[in-house]
This record gives sequence, C-alpha cells and structure tokens, in this order.
Amino acid sequence: MVVVGGSTGIGWAVAETTAKAGARTFALGRSGRAPEGTQGMVADVTDLPSMKAAFARIGQIHHIAYTAWSRQGAPSLGTLTSDHLQQTFDAKLFGALHAVRLALPYLDPLASITFTSGQVSRRYGVGSVLKGSVNAAVDSAGKHLAKELAPRRVNVISPGVTDTAQWGEAGSAKRLEALERIAAALPIKRVATPEELASAYLFVMANPFVTGAVFDINGGGLL
Repeated sequence: MVVVGGSTGIGWAVAETTAKAGARTFALGRSGRAPEGTQGMVADVTDLPSMKAAFARIGQIHHIAYTAWSRQGAPSLGTLTSDHLQQTFDAKLFGALHAVRLALPYLDPLASITFTSGQVSRRYGVGSVLKGSVNAAVDSAGKHLAKELAPRRVNVISPGVTDTAQWGEAGSAKRLEALERIAAALPIKRVATPEELASAYLFVMANPFVTGAVFDINGGGLL
C-alpha cells in the first residue's frame, strides 16, 4: 500500500488506517514523516525523479492512494495568478497522473488507485474557481482512467470540510472559528475527522467491485 501525501492530514490517516488493517504501508511525502507502523519515504510529487526512485525501491504495489495537495487559498478570478494555477494543478492533478504513470511498472494487474478531489468541484461560489476546477478535473481523470487502466480499479474520494492543517494550526482560534462556522451549516453539525475519510479509502481499496466511482464524504455538504 502506497500513500502519496502520507506525511500529513488525510494522507497520514489513510496510511495509519491501512497499516492497522494489516497492509505493508509506505507513506510518501516531502518530510518523510510517517505514522507508527508504516515506512516513511521522502518524495516530492513535483520532483518526478524522486517519485520514480521511491516506486522502484518499494517494488510491487497493490494499492495506491493519492492525497497530496497545495495550499493556495481561495483567490478570486481578479487575483488569480499563473503561480496559483501551476502550483495547484501540479500538486493535485498533474502530480496524481504522473504518480500513477510512474507506478505502472510496479502496479499489480488488479491494483486499486484512489485519487482525492473535494466537494468544491460541485459546490459553487465566489473564490472557488481554482479549487473547483482542479477538483472537477480529478473527478474526471479518475473516471477516464477506470476505463483505460482496467481491470485495475480507479476511484475518487471527494471530501467535505475536514479538520486538518488546511484550516490553520491545531487548536488555533482561527481554525476553531472556521470549523465551527462551517459545521453549523451542515446537517450533522460537525466537520469530518481525517480518520472518517480514511475509512472511505479503505472501503474502495478492499471492495473488488468498485471502480469509476466518486464517493462524497461530506456530511451533507452538497445538499
């Protein structure tokens, strides 16, 4: 099991959850940090030689989950720059496609591949054009690759708001205020934990009849 972006946030939880389920799990990230019971490896999704070398060291891969992303905020169209676009798409879409491409020689014929998008692909608003566009592209890429790479399975997890460092430092007033405000608008009145998202990744990896699907794990955020 390989988690790209496994050194923090949702990726950390995915690596931890799969390891506890019995998988030999590798967590790839720029820091090399990894949960207990997994093996951390330093690799940057924008540095393709480092990704290629990591996959070569790992060898055969049965499952790969891609959770890497870039923190670019929510610029409006008038403030959107080429750097915003390049960094966001490099990390979340192009990095995912390159990771799978580089992993292909090592992917088991029945391997599963799980991408990560986000509810903003279909939740429209001011300042969401950048994140919405890249997440919609990830949703589409997952479906196309489910056809192209079959019988390998490709799915996409589309999270809603999750309590991670994306919202600020742990315990900070800014993070708590933002998450409380968002939670109040959700039917279940709270945001997701990374562990709740991780259970969805585990499901699509373990179920051999699931492919080409986008799973919304958002507490009713699209209602």
